[in-house]
Amino acid sequence: MKWNTLVTQLFGPFHGMREVGDFLQGEVLFEGELLTVIGTTNHASIGVRLALAQARVVLDTISQHPGRPILLLIDTQGQQLRRRDELLGINRAMAHLGMCIDLARRNGHRVIGLVYDQALSGGFITSGLIADACDALPEAEIRVMRIPAMARVTKLPEAMLTELSESNPVFAPGVGNYVAMGGVRALWEGNLQEALRAALSEATGEDRRARDGALRGGRKLAADVAQRVLDAA
Repeated sequence: MKWNTLVTQLFGPFHGMREVGDFLQGEVLFEGELLTVIGTTNHASIGVRLALAQARVVLDTISQHPGRPILLLIDTQGQQLRRRDELLGINRAMAHLGMCIDLARRNGHRVIGLVYDQALSGGFITSGLIADACDALPEAEIRVMRIPAMARVTKLPEAMLTELSESNPVFAPGVGNYVAMGGVRALWEGNLQEALRAALSEATGEDRRARDGALRGGRKLAADVAQRVLDAA
């Protein structure tokens, strides 16, 4: 779905969102409450400039609009693979974005991620996966690494990983598998305004990812292992 179609369905034709390059930004009114909306489009590669632009809006919201909800619209092919961005410290810029989102959550801002098109690699990890919850449209594409790339990194046969992906969602891309693992809380189907209303009401600051993964059978041990680590601390 195109971003302007999405925000029109969510907020009406006079939503006030604007597109600057691959960067989306706006303040929108939803059921009498102002939301800060930021995001990316055109399968954006997240470089230093784009990461810092998003972080700036998050910090401005924290300082100027305490408690205002933040909606992240996600369409990214991952981090920018350019020498310039590597030299400028793309790893630190993306970490800064993630830390700003975490700071917003710690300061009482409800932060919702929505994958409306494509979510890959670090561009997804440092945005939607750090929000209070990340949801997705059913037609969205989500993955961190394709199986051929996974085979090159792990040195495991591609056929073995393909077989594992059929029974274990950890090894498989696809929005359904991320729902099973708890990384995606819910799919937005039907009335998108109702889906946003539910997402905002359920954003309590509690991290349910590991628990949801266990309940859904996608990550059976993560919640238990995490709790054992916390108990031993």
